Amino acid sequence: MKGVYKRGDVYYISYSLNGNRVQRAVSTDRKLAEAVLQKRKVEIAEGKHLDIKKTLKVKFEDFVDEYLEVHCKPNNKSWRKSDYPNLNGLKKYFGSKCLHEITPEDIERYRAERIKEVTKSTVNRVLNCLSSLYNRGIEWGKVISNPVSKVKLFKVPEKRIRYLEKEEINRLLANCCEHLKPIVIVALHTGMRKGEILGLRWHDIDIKRGIIHLLDTKNGEKREVPMNEVVQKTIINVLKNPESQYVFCKEDNKSYGNVRKSFSTACKKADITNFRFHDLRHTFASQLVMNGVDLNTVRELLGHKSIEMTLRYSHLSPDHKKRAVDLLSKKIALETPENGYKIVTGAKNAKVTPKHNFHNSLELNQF
Repeated sequence: MKGVYKRGDVYYISYSLNGNRVQRAVSTDRKLAEAVLQKRKVEIAEGKHLDIKKTLKVKFEDFVDEYLEVHCKPNNKSWRKSDYPNLNGLKKYFGSKCLHEITPEDIERYRAERIKEVTKSTVNRVLNCLSSLYNRGIEWGKVISNPVSKVKLFKVPEKRIRYLEKEEINRLLANCCEHLKPIVIVALHTGMRKGEILGLRWHDIDIKRGIIHLLDTKNGEKREVPMNEVVQKTIINVLKNPESQYVFCKEDNKSYGNVRKSFSTACKKADITNFRFHDLRHTFASQLVMNGVDLNTVRELLGHKSIEMTLRYSHLSPDHKKRAVDLLSKKIALETPENGYKIVTGAKNAKVTPKHNFHNSLELNQF
């Protein structure tokens, strides 16, 4: 809609500001609404609009530094590997432009140039990062709109989840070195992330209750991870270093910064290819789903905030739909108009009874 329009008894004005469409309710008087619209257009032309005055001096490069310092560092442990390189590249591209000056068209041009150098997934991650920055800028009063919201992300095919079958798990464990094996066992039986496992301290472990307390997780929320008997025995058998607070530690009493080299060696010896440590988490979830555990329980065990992240594993349970309809077959009595009878299923001896009412084609016995 453009100009002045009416909704109910109220007149609205609609105008363009920094490439974005702005709509405002004004009055029940059309002439007043027209006057306000004309004044707003003049203010925009002269650079006097209040929204522009408020954001004019907020340079993109300056806000990136503030966003990294105030938002990313405290809330994202891996910000140096994710947010920093993404935003640093954007800072070089947009330079000293102000936040409100960057339009959807500018971002489309960046998108078109970047795709020549990297994959679609990489471009999408950068745009998501940029969108988060603008959303935070809106919350902080630095800008009034998010231009990224009008830019479409690339469609990318869903990646196949890499997980281990039972035989592969046995081969991997058989080829793990002494310090790596208990770490891999914990990952396979809890679904914990590598950083969470390597950062485990003895006071996080409640052997009596069978719970691991995670206080510093990726999403910033505390999480309780249940331990099965295998995990409990594995941790009990870890030789405790009285000089270190860490469950898994090196000879210098410090925690393992990484186990990439030893894990890669174990995979190579076990003839397991294209497999990362993080895929142990996928293996944990995949094995649960394939053994009939419902997705919401898997979500809780993985610590996902929403079910969307967990849905990636749903296809691994090809018979879950059949199990659902089989369950109904034990609870529902069907009446078929062709023979005028209803067949009551779910009983030892199926009964055939005369037709009583065609409209009651589904008789729910009890759920």
